[in-house]
Amino acid sequence: MPIYEYECGACSHRLEAIQKLSDEPLSVCPECGKPALSKLVSAAGFRLGGSGWYETDFKSKNKRNLKDGGGETAKPDTKPKETKKPDTAKAAAAG
Repeated sequence: MPIYEYECGACSHRLEAIQKLSDEPLSVCPECGKPALSKLVSAAGFRLGGSGWYETDFKSKNKRNLKDGGGETAKPDTKPKETKKPDTAKAAAAG
């Protein structure tokens, strides 16, 4: 649900309200009680509620959220990568 910012034109009180998109804008100031609230233009803010929004909601043991090309859950690469070194003895004998 979006978080809206409001400011009272009478007392300059500012507040944030979590509202549905379909809710009517607030108009009465909770501080002074006058119908002078106006919605402010600010950065978009919203709250992701419920389960499944965060990476930790999906994790179990070594599994990751990312999928590989085959549709299976990708596991982290735990094997050390092998690097091949040139055989210096063969190069010295050939040279």
